[in-house]
Amino acid sequence: MNKKIRNEATDGLFRAILSLQSMEECYTFFEDVCTINEIQSLSQRYEVAKLLREKKTYLEIAEKTGASTATISRVNRSLNYGNDGYDMVFRRMEENMK
Repeated sequence: MNKKIRNEATDGLFRAILSLQSMEECYTFFEDVCTINEIQSLSQRYEVAKLLREKKTYLEIAEKTGASTATISRVNRSLNYGNDGYDMVFRRMEENMK
């Protein structure tokens, strides 16, 4: 865990996110907290991570998502050397679909 982001303010934000109970509440909260570009960037990275896990090429991912190769590389680095956050979420998403 990156100690640079761990603080009371971030804890409060994450507690707020954990309190959301529906997709509509997520839209309402995130539209207030983030800019449209920030939300789009986060969702793009999530989509890039999904496609990387599906073994898509950088070119395929760039064409499908509009992400730059720098963004794809950054997400790939997180998948390979990060804190396994993407894998944790993808695993839970798959379990919830069963």
